[in-house]
Amino acid sequence: MAFTPETSAPESSEAGAARVDPISAQPHFHRTESRIAVAGHPVHAMLVTFPIALTMCTLGADGFYWWTGDSFWARAALWASGMAFLLGLAAGLAGTVELLLVPGIRARAASWTHFVLAMMLLSILGANWGYRLTGYEEAVLPWGVLLSALAAGFTTVTGWHGGKLVFDYQIGTSRNGRG
Repeated sequence: MAFTPETSAPESSEAGAARVDPISAQPHFHRTESRIAVAGHPVHAMLVTFPIALTMCTLGADGFYWWTGDSFWARAALWASGMAFLLGLAAGLAGTVELLLVPGIRARAASWTHFVLAMMLLSILGANWGYRLTGYEEAVLPWGVLLSALAAGFTTVTGWHGGKLVFDYQIGTSRNGRG
């Protein structure tokens, strides 16, 4: 048995006609093209790569500081965590505007799951950066590493949900094949 996006019941010859999902039957359900785009490329998708990479860099820098004790890595983690948070705010703003402006995005529960996870991630990134501002070397062990690992975990799960929106539902993509 397989589920189709347009139905809420599995396809089955025994069940007869599958019930139509009332949400996917709405005319705006398939309107998912990005409203905030540069030359057809969604701004949220372009911005989100930076906080993802910087979050992983923060965890890596924390690990290197733990291993070497070199203050360079603690300072690098401070900068990486701060930029991950600030660029995450920019990506989050673009994503939130898309969520609120595009009816086909707003209608999907998966979009709201991604949104809630992203807001939780931004909270963790902000806490990680804020904790380091008062003394970046002292902040690394143990709480900096733990916050960085938690942020990396949330980044993975949030990114997976965001990828599902793009690859499974074609959210933010151009349906006509032009950019």
